Amino acid sequence: MASHTFLSAFILLLLVIDPLGGIPLFVAMMKKVPKARRWRMIIREVSVAFVVLVTFMLFGQKFLEVMHLSQTSLGIAGGVILFLIALRMVFPHPDGVFGDTSEGEPYIVPLAIPLLAGPSALATVLLLVSRDPERMEVWVAALALTMLICALTLAFSEKISQVLGAQVTTAFERLMGLILTAIAVQMLLDGIRQYLDSL
Repeated sequence: MASHTFLSAFILLLLVIDPLGGIPLFVAMMKKVPKARRWRMIIREVSVAFVVLVTFMLFGQKFLEVMHLSQTSLGIAGGVILFLIALRMVFPHPDGVFGDTSEGEPYIVPLAIPLLAGPSALATVLLLVSRDPERMEVWVAALALTMLICALTLAFSEKISQVLGAQVTTAFERLMGLILTAIAVQMLLDGIRQYLDSL
């Protein structure tokens, strides 16, 4: 099973978290938030998501041991979750990828969790660390860069939405969904192959 590099881990995390895909939801939520509060809110939400994901990175292996889960099962489960998320990106649902979460000012839910630190992101960081736990600093650095991109994307979401337009944003999200589908299928195939080799 091929090992991830910093760049491949960063690209994978960026595709999984999909900050561009969350722009329509974020723009809708921002209408209820004063402009003076938006930067602080973005920093707070991104920081919470980062802490949650790093926590899963640090204690992911312990979690697997306590729950008696193998890396193979984690890889297959992660592939299934990514595949389901990717399908909703390719075939958009009226309520968005994560369902109807547009009510009220965001406070941890739904922006930090599950928009940024959702099930697919949690499964991805667990998978990265379980494959190569000795490269923890590489995975944390890739996650930190991903969170920085997410923060900038959210901060300029209204301008990005105006420049790209709804159609281009939707098309880009579907393209990322197609790429994520291929990644999910590869994760499933790797997990199945590893399971068959262990028999």
